Amino acid sequence: MKEIILSTESGADLPEDLKVKYNLYTVPMHIIMDDKDYPDGSLPVEEIYSYYERTKKIPSTTATNVHEYEELFTAIRKAHPGCDIIHIGYTSKASSSFQNAVIAAEEFEDIHLIDALNVTGGLAAVVLYAAEIVKKEPETGVDQLIERIKRTVPKARLSFIPGSLEFLKAGGRVSNAGSLIGTLLKIKPRIDLKDGKLISTKKYRGKMKGAGKKLLHDYFSEYNLDPDQLYFIYSAGLDEETRQLMEQTAEDYGFRNIRWIQAGGMISTHSGPGGFGVAGLEK
Repeated sequence: MKEIILSTESGADLPEDLKVKYNLYTVPMHIIMDDKDYPDGSLPVEEIYSYYERTKKIPSTTATNVHEYEELFTAIRKAHPGCDIIHIGYTSKASSSFQNAVIAAEEFEDIHLIDALNVTGGLAAVVLYAAEIVKKEPETGVDQLIERIKRTVPKARLSFIPGSLEFLKAGGRVSNAGSLIGTLLKIKPRIDLKDGKLISTKKYRGKMKGAGKKLLHDYFSEYNLDPDQLYFIYSAGLDEETRQLMEQTAEDYGFRNIRWIQAGGMISTHSGPGGFGVAGLEK
């Protein structure tokens, strides 16, 4: 049976140890500051926040380009001759990255593209679901695996609270008026991935500690989740007390296998410092 290799974008925020464990390949998206292009992951996210403090400008982001996908697929094929490549991509409704992957794949054989319609921990949940199958069920064929992944994509649930409304506003997610009112009233919007798009669904009042707990209560009430796969996403600046409270809240709901994922440059540019989110798969 042919070897199956999985790939995705840096916007999945996969931790390095999991990439090594499952032999996962990633290709960078991009951060733009003062017209200089930085591949996602090439600089600490703290530099993004420092840049904003110095300039009051929010960095912009760009998609992975066609040439980078061609290089990715070529490198995988060189390291794993004759393999099938399944690329599970960042939502096509928020980036042109997936379309660029489609264009690049036309030059190759045995490359299968799946639009995860998700980002960060939601995308990671789908990729790691597939990675577990590849690792534990090596007899699974590529067509069967693709079908299982496609059935899982609509079950991935991501909700998060951005750390900074200024960063969210710069990404075009809320209006200037909404940002100002939210700041004055200490309102934190909940952002969900729905049909591949980022949508503000609820608002919580107060600091992140209380808002994050309310988010988890709502999230666990709304979705019938697989208890063995839960991901907490945070952007740099989330305090340890809040992290501990989020873990305790999840444990109170019966979750024991919680994995923290730090948002990389792509996601942090839209979330800002101190953001918190949760992702998992419905049963």
